[in-house]
Amino acid sequence: MYNVVSFAGIFILMAVAWLFSAHRKVINWRVIIWGTVIQMVFALFIFVVPAGADFFMYINTALVKIIDVAGAGSKFIFGRLALPPGTTDEWGQESLGFIFAVQVLPQIIFFAALMAVMYYIGVMTWLVRIFAKIFTKLLRVSGAESLCTSSNIFVGIESATTIRPYLEKMTLSELCTILTAGMATIASTVLAIYILILQKQFPTIAGHLVSASFLSAPAAIIMSKLLYPETGTPETLGIDVEPYYEKESSLIESVINGANAGLKLAVGVVALLVAFLGLVALGDFIFSGAGMKLNGLLGLNVDWSLKGLLGYVFYPFTIIIGVPPSDAFEISKIIGERTIVTETKSYMDLAVLMDAGGLKDPRSAFLATYALCGFAHVASLAIFVGGTAALVPKRTADLSAVGPRALLAATLACLMTAAVAGTFYGGGSILLGQ
Repeated sequence: MYNVVSFAGIFILMAVAWLFSAHRKVINWRVIIWGTVIQMVFALFIFVVPAGADFFMYINTALVKIIDVAGAGSKFIFGRLALPPGTTDEWGQESLGFIFAVQVLPQIIFFAALMAVMYYIGVMTWLVRIFAKIFTKLLRVSGAESLCTSSNIFVGIESATTIRPYLEKMTLSELCTILTAGMATIASTVLAIYILILQKQFPTIAGHLVSASFLSAPAAIIMSKLLYPETGTPETLGIDVEPYYEKESSLIESVINGANAGLKLAVGVVALLVAFLGLVALGDFIFSGAGMKLNGLLGLNVDWSLKGLLGYVFYPFTIIIGVPPSDAFEISKIIGERTIVTETKSYMDLAVLMDAGGLKDPRSAFLATYALCGFAHVASLAIFVGGTAALVPKRTADLSAVGPRALLAATLACLMTAAVAGTFYGGGSILLGQ
């Protein structure tokens, strides 16, 4: 029954996007139909076709092994502090438990260097071109926004650099799409964070995170074009464009540049978590104090924390994507808090909730994993608008104007990805551990 709810939720979410559209009379049915078909075919391949499930299980195993090997550098630098919980090193020293700073953040540096190498040897560029051609031909959107969306499957804010020559002449709809795609997906450089957080509770998490990133790309285009339809004529409409890429002079240089970029990203993650978690704690102190008094006066039983208040806002959407009512409020709070404290904290809270046995149905954690797989939060909005504006200062005002709508589109796209995955939940898929 819940699979049917998830399937219906796909179209309900699109209807919500249309209600908030900047031009409701302009509907690109080709984007909606083909974007949905792409997601459905991909989900069928992952969850129903044995070869697809086997393929993503292989990706899951490979990523887990890479992460394990990647810890060599952090273990050398930090010693037993870097040992994952429950493990010992070759000298018999036991782990001191989970320490985010030394067990997770160094993985960002490694993955950034690895991705730089993959781009240098041409693997990533080849993959990006394949997806860009699919989106351009089937969805009939501009080649520039297709290329940027495809890049976002694998990388983050740096994806905007691949279309740098086209940014200045992009329409508002195109700008909305590239911002939406950035916030609706995750970067491979932070993939390790979520895998390490949930690997114990969800052994096949790596495969699901990769599949979520692929599913979210067409979802981002659909939601963006519903919220900000194309009313102009893009310069690269229906045309394949080549990625703008400044290649390093050597493999070693690519490793150095990638590692340095990863270090900056790791520091950025720390800064965001420290700032936003502190501000949320302050907000909770203010709201909860006043709310408790109001509860006492009016006989209410309302959770006045920011997480609780956002949980009420996202509760209907959690039901729509197919989360069982018994777990819906807990999951809605986790999805809701992502908008202000980043997906990293939300994944950590999901892991704690699963450890504590706070979920009655495994389907709930599965859908939450997909719904959280994106940078759809306020901090990312600032990062993507600011980062793109730095490449094309003349469009700063336009980027700022479409930014809030792009954040809404990205949030709906992540929920849509969860609804698509929920449609195929079960059925004996290897990837679901059935």
